[in-house]
Amino acid sequence: MESVSPLSLHALNALVRRSISQCLPDEYWIQAELSDVRPSHNGHCYLEFVQKDPRSNQLIAKARGTVWANVFRLLKPYFEESTGQAFTSGIKVQVKVTVDFHELYGYSLTIQDIDPNYTLGDLARRRREILLQLQAEGVITLNKELPMPLLPQRVAVISSLNAAGYGDFCHQLRNNSRGVAFHTELFPAWMQGAQVEESVLSALESIHNRVSEFDVVVIIRGGGATSDLSGFDTYLLAAAVAQFPLPVITGIGHERDDTVLDAVSHTRVKTPTAAAEFLIGRVEAAADRLEQLTQQLREAASLRIAHERQKIQYYQARIPSLVSVRLTESRYRLQDIRRTLREAVGRTLSRQKHRLELLEQRIADASPEKLLRRGYSMTFSQGKIVTSADQLKEGDILTTRLYGGEVTSVVRRNPSKKQKK
Repeated sequence: MESVSPLSLHALNALVRRSISQCLPDEYWIQAELSDVRPSHNGHCYLEFVQKDPRSNQLIAKARGTVWANVFRLLKPYFEESTGQAFTSGIKVQVKVTVDFHELYGYSLTIQDIDPNYTLGDLARRRREILLQLQAEGVITLNKELPMPLLPQRVAVISSLNAAGYGDFCHQLRNNSRGVAFHTELFPAWMQGAQVEESVLSALESIHNRVSEFDVVVIIRGGGATSDLSGFDTYLLAAAVAQFPLPVITGIGHERDDTVLDAVSHTRVKTPTAAAEFLIGRVEAAADRLEQLTQQLREAASLRIAHERQKIQYYQARIPSLVSVRLTESRYRLQDIRRTLREAVGRTLSRQKHRLELLEQRIADASPEKLLRRGYSMTFSQGKIVTSADQLKEGDILTTRLYGGEVTSVVRRNPSKKQKK
């Protein structure tokens, strides 16, 4: 066997580059979906082209792409003005590219031009269709309308056990500045690939069976290419999250990545760390509010105590004068009562005196002496006044009292009794 000198990796890659340059020297129009579009600070734009199987929605092709700054500053506004669509991930484009291969960076496509007449890609269209369907069913905003608990400390987490984002999330919660205790429980699920929908739905079902044990649900994934987020753009998963009975917080991509799940969840944040910061911020806001209310209560109590103390001092200062005034008023009132009583007694005595005088006059008018003075007399027998002759018998001694003295006589005969016989 003939000995062949081995090539270095660099030499092999250089050979590949020369071969590609010779075999594919022209510019080519291709149709693909944009994924992971990342404009850079120097004006270039780095992205990824993807192609999916129309039946299974699985990736069947992927390539890195670049739009250099001199092309991108013309291409982007031209495309967006012509289509009304942002040059971003999830759109299907038709672009003119050259094929490049670099010994270090490998295979890539460089965009030279774009056809703005080519419509939105399948990914963006599917998202729009899913959201329109959920809107027509009246469930698209149900999860957003749920009240977020003031203290979301019992957290059901849907993530991959070994995901760095899950570790960042838990670390952020454990090391919050106020030492707030959070209870988290992981419900493992696939965060990329064909099993995303099924595994996340299974995790949601497990949480639903224990819904009273949790305050919120957090679905976190971390970064990655936009093309790896396609599993979160399904109708079944979006419908389940939209109608879930607990607020759902999603942190499944970077700021530039939006999924259908983000659109229907209660709160969408950029990253797992941002999800933890959201929960911490919610609890801190409640704690701040509680401290504020405590301070307001303390201040109100202090003001009330000071006010009541002033009232007590005011009343204490007024007590002597009030007592003096009250005593004076009582003294005057007693004097009035005494005077009134004296006058009333005087009037009563006067009336009674007048009555006595009248009685005295009547008694005087009816007195025996006055009658005797008028010529009347009174006859007594044995000390008793004689009012009828029938009271007398012969031999009784009578005493007759006159105004000027008394006369004694003896009954000799009782003519009235004799007449009766």
